[in-house]
Amino acid sequence: MPFTRCRAVQSAYPRSSSSSSLGCRRLGERHFCYLPRMLKDAVPLEELQRALVIKLRHHGDVLLASPVLSVLKSGAPGIEIDALVYDDTAPMLAGHPALAQLHTVGRAWRAARTTTRIAAEWRLFSALKQRRYDLIVHLCEHPRGAWLARYLGARWSVAPAVPGRSRFWERSFTHRYPLPKNGRRHQVELNLDALRRIGLQPALEDRRARIVAGDEADRSVTALLAKEGLRERGFVHIHPTSRWRFKCWPARQNAELIRAIAERGERVVVTAASDTEECALVQEILKYADAPVLNLAGKLSIKELVALISRAKLSICVDSMPMHVASAVGTPVVALFGPSGDIEWGPWMVRNAVVTSDHPCRPCGNDGCGGGKVSECLTTLPASRVLAAVERLLAEQ
Repeated sequence: MPFTRCRAVQSAYPRSSSSSSLGCRRLGERHFCYLPRMLKDAVPLEELQRALVIKLRHHGDVLLASPVLSVLKSGAPGIEIDALVYDDTAPMLAGHPALAQLHTVGRAWRAARTTTRIAAEWRLFSALKQRRYDLIVHLCEHPRGAWLARYLGARWSVAPAVPGRSRFWERSFTHRYPLPKNGRRHQVELNLDALRRIGLQPALEDRRARIVAGDEADRSVTALLAKEGLRERGFVHIHPTSRWRFKCWPARQNAELIRAIAERGERVVVTAASDTEECALVQEILKYADAPVLNLAGKLSIKELVALISRAKLSICVDSMPMHVASAVGTPVVALFGPSGDIEWGPWMVRNAVVTSDHPCRPCGNDGCGGGKVSECLTTLPASRVLAAVERLLAEQ
């Protein structure tokens, strides 16, 4: 198969005239860039049959790992790609078109009796061992990845080069990718660095996050919206909560925003997780808002939330999983950021407006100012600034 020059290589190496030396291969309408001569220890993609991608983190983190599946599948079309995630985050990858099998670690296993946990761990290890992986892509710092890289027998394995880790970690993987020394790199690109390290350069069109609602969730949400007299792209979605309260905008500012949006004739749908504190915050917001709102807090599954956001004309979120969902389904999003970094965690490859305060100390990464669980960069953020961002994105539609 002849080599041809692609956009990713063109932009990265504009002065190079030899496409074959850059190893760019086109497969039908898609392509991948493979640089074996520039990376002496590149993994031969044509030899891969099965790979395991590991991301043992929270919901948003797992969703931002989804481009790794897409890029790997484009680079090695014949490969079977499995993923290992925590059981509660499985919906973030379930149904991904590049995914062969989805394996899970139970978060409750630690609290289970010793015999129960050992039995669950053995079932998981046996299932993974039977898959006979050629490549393990470990995308986090969890020690489980090192153990699996050693004992699953994969020929190649890649993980982050975490500073200060022991020799056990360093020697568990054939490849380790460096973390950015300035710390300002989007998590999608950071995940894709694992593939760059083994010689696979991601094409731009494969870097989008992807999540699938599924037929059942689509039908459920379609029926719900019809019952409420809401049409597709006929409402503004607001998800004001996070599992971490220090990431949340105060109730009164949320209420002021909802009133202003409703006054301009927009229908508003509010969501939250089923957590008691998150639902209580929504109730407080609605008490102050005194505006017509469809309150779906605690009433939707993750897949139904995906289906809902995909039908909204605009989504307004704090730094939380629904913001990443909006990016993945292509819904314009207004994202409120406080102590967390919008460069690292902000909306990805979607029309968006990031709203922050002018505090010079943000993003600090702390759980509230002084660790007090209250972030002044959010509590002082006026509703007028958020509303301006909302009106700008709505005007562009």
